[in-house]
Amino acid sequence: MPLDDAVTAQRLVELKTEHRDLDAAIDRLVHQSTVDQLQLTRLKKRRLQLKDTIARLESQLIPDLDA
Repeated sequence: MPLDDAVTAQRLVELKTEHRDLDAAIDRLVHQSTVDQLQLTRLKKRRLQLKDTIARLESQLIPDLDA
């Protein structure tokens, strides 16, 4: 695994951890008696950005197969 792939893999681990933490924060926020809709929207937007970044990085780790 080249160094770039190792760095990308480590970054993926960090992003997946942040995504999981956001899931938990969103879940806690939704179950509160008073929900801050603006904060909830921001957290969901950040979570979606993370998901997109994770998908992009994962696709970079897939080797190109020349047919």
